[in-house]
Amino acid sequence: MYDKRLRPDEKPVFPKRCVITGGMPYGNKELHFGHVGGMFIHADIFARFMRDRIGKENVIFVSGTDCYGSPALESYRKLKESGYDKSIQDYVNSNHVKQKETLDKYRISLNLFGASGLGETAKMHTKTSAEIFNTLYEKGCLEKLSTPQFFDEELGVFLNGRQVVGRCPIEGCCSEKAYADECSLGHQYMPSELIDPVSVLSGKKPVFVDVTNWYYKLEDDIDYLKEYNDELRKNSNRRKYELLVIDEFLNKPAVHIPKKYLEDIDTDALLAKFPGHELVDEEKRKSLLCIFKSLDDRDIARKVLEEAGVHYTAGKTLVPFRLSGNVEWGVPVPEKEGEKDLTFWVWPESLWAPISFTRTYLESKGAPEDEWQKWWNDEDSMVYQFIGEDNIYFYSIAEMGLFHALGNVRLPHIIPNRHVLFMDTKASSSSDIKPPMAEELLDHYSVEQLRMHFMSLGLSNKSTGFKPQVYMPENEREGADMVVKEGNLLTNVYNRLIRSCFYTTQNAFDGIIPEGVVSERIRALAEKNVAEYERHMYNHDFHRISYTLDEYIREVNKYWVATSREADKNDDTELKKQLLTDAWYSCKVMAVLFHPIAPDGCEMFRDYLNIGEELWSWDLILEPLSAYIPDLKKHELKFLEPRVDFFKKPEWQFDKE
Repeated sequence: MYDKRLRPDEKPVFPKRCVITGGMPYGNKELHFGHVGGMFIHADIFARFMRDRIGKENVIFVSGTDCYGSPALESYRKLKESGYDKSIQDYVNSNHVKQKETLDKYRISLNLFGASGLGETAKMHTKTSAEIFNTLYEKGCLEKLSTPQFFDEELGVFLNGRQVVGRCPIEGCCSEKAYADECSLGHQYMPSELIDPVSVLSGKKPVFVDVTNWYYKLEDDIDYLKEYNDELRKNSNRRKYELLVIDEFLNKPAVHIPKKYLEDIDTDALLAKFPGHELVDEEKRKSLLCIFKSLDDRDIARKVLEEAGVHYTAGKTLVPFRLSGNVEWGVPVPEKEGEKDLTFWVWPESLWAPISFTRTYLESKGAPEDEWQKWWNDEDSMVYQFIGEDNIYFYSIAEMGLFHALGNVRLPHIIPNRHVLFMDTKASSSSDIKPPMAEELLDHYSVEQLRMHFMSLGLSNKSTGFKPQVYMPENEREGADMVVKEGNLLTNVYNRLIRSCFYTTQNAFDGIIPEGVVSERIRALAEKNVAEYERHMYNHDFHRISYTLDEYIREVNKYWVATSREADKNDDTELKKQLLTDAWYSCKVMAVLFHPIAPDGCEMFRDYLNIGEELWSWDLILEPLSAYIPDLKKHELKFLEPRVDFFKKPEWQFDKE
């Protein structure tokens, strides 16, 4: 078990191979800072760590553009109205290319950044989708349901998910926007439950027209998911708030009826019309809670309430998970039982898109067709999926049910990050607060500063504000810019330590690293911090990694300052040799630890140190330089010119110092 909860003295065990996935950005936009800083950087840091830890040939890191779905369709519709004359494929592809360019600039090291509706990944995704649908159908996990779909009578068109807005019907939801069957916070419900729906096309209230679609019987998985979630809670290192969110949906169907709406109504007579139910009426509660045995019973009660004009909200529960829809731009659904010309709803097909991307990547490498199974189903492998917290319902509930039913896919390890806020407000491209685009930030900060800062935000525990001072009015800029401050660990402290090693070796020892034995103090410090770092990486506690690195580097830097001062004062060559032995060793260990976070500067260090890729191997992380360099006396370092930086900062930041 590669996600087990560790005892305090237990060393992490990593899988022999792994797939790492990053949540897919929609094809209707470029990447804003939240896409990169809230998820992709964390996924990339882990992918780079795993390549160093278990070998790059044993890691596949995939993601891609989510080409389908109502966001892309709605954006394309508006663009067409303004005169855009190209196809939706052209539109999505233009955004896909921009997304890939941005990810490259942030050094997101994907083995494949595909697109569910473009090129070779689209072909494989269509094939994979058909295989999964047919497997679920043959296993009896699917059902046809005739359900009401929103229809705009004025325009005579069916409305897709983002063309209807209203209020979320789920009890306690604080979403700013709710769409046809999901709200912006990821709550799922049937379209008929949406409160006060309005067509975004005509501004009128839409009507319902029954349509037939395929659904996965997710509600049948409730007992399995409860058992699975209990097991995760007891034995895994999964994030606690993720497990709490899952629990919220594993309840029987229920309705909440605010008592203020029952003051002039014969409540007993009303409830008597309900099917059998459990009534919870506590004095401190503002609502009556009616719990039912099935969704059908709850729906009967809902109709009773609607006919009586009584307001209610639905409790969170599992509902049938829609697989298909009737939009033309989508992955085709295999024809079954006379149902044809259907396409997959975007959410289910995006859940298995990482399988399609893995298969596409392996196929490009000439691997056998079934090679993906070794990565997604073997006991020695693990799939890690990095997502945003709004998508827990889909990945941690719906995906678990689907994959369990398939039987040939091991359940992935889900790593949900909390919201990264802009200043102190949740920002999205569909909200009033418009976030800065990821590419904009590179006009003000270096990639490595931003990677270091976003890693440090603590999104494993809480939503945190991203507060770059360059976006603040001058009169609100108090204290240090946190992006610069956290980046200073690289650009100032570690950079200075590396340069000191090179310049001292060049000036005092003709560019030859002195031979010596690493002191016990320095070796013990390395062992302690390497062990802490490894545990934090195993638990995906990225902000704790930044604490560990900060403490480690500053401790070694203090040692350098004090010892070099003493060596210079006493003209002690032997002490200076010992200092360099210890400092070179520490810089080497730090380079391995920083390599996943700040790859460019670390690769530059490796280049100047004149050591091969073996420098990144965790098999050698605590070994001295002699493990890489058999004869230090004959080893030539690359000459470091004055004022050369391994970790750079933009020019404007020098003016602030």
